[in-house]
Amino acid sequence: MTPPQRRRRQPLPQPPPPLPNDPKEGAEGEGKNPERLYIITGADGERAPVDLVTLVVARAEPPSSATPEQTAVLRMCAAPLSVAEISAYLGLPFSVVTVLLTEMLAAELVQARAPIVRQQLPDRSLLEAVMHGLQRL
Repeated sequence: MTPPQRRRRQPLPQPPPPLPNDPKEGAEGEGKNPERLYIITGADGERAPVDLVTLVVARAEPPSSATPEQTAVLRMCAAPLSVAEISAYLGLPFSVVTVLLTEMLAAELVQARAPIVRQQLPDRSLLEAVMHGLQRL
C-alpha cells in the first residue's frame, strides 16, 4: 500500500496595496491607529494589577455614559472571562484593555478575580490512602 501523495498548496493571490488616499481605508483614527488607542485609554493610562488570566465579571448594567468599548466588555462579562479573552474578542491590545478595566474597576462596574490555582503538590494523606489501597489489591 502506498501512502497518499501530498499536494502543494498554491499561494493565494495578494490584493494590490491600497493607494495612500484610498477612501475605503476609513478616516484617520479608526482601526489600529495609535491615535484611536490613545483616545480609548485617555491621557493618564493608569493600570490595575491584572494579568492575562485574571477573570473579569460584570457587576452592573452599562451606564449611558459608558464608551462603546466599556459597554462591550460589560455585555461580554456576564459570565467570567479572562483578560486575554476580552482582548481577543475586542481586537484591542492587552495594555489598552487593562486601562479600560482599571477605569471600570474604579467605577465598580466590573469585579476582577485572580484565577483559582490548583495546589502544586497533592495532599500527603491522599497519596498514602492510594498507596494502601494499591497494596491491598
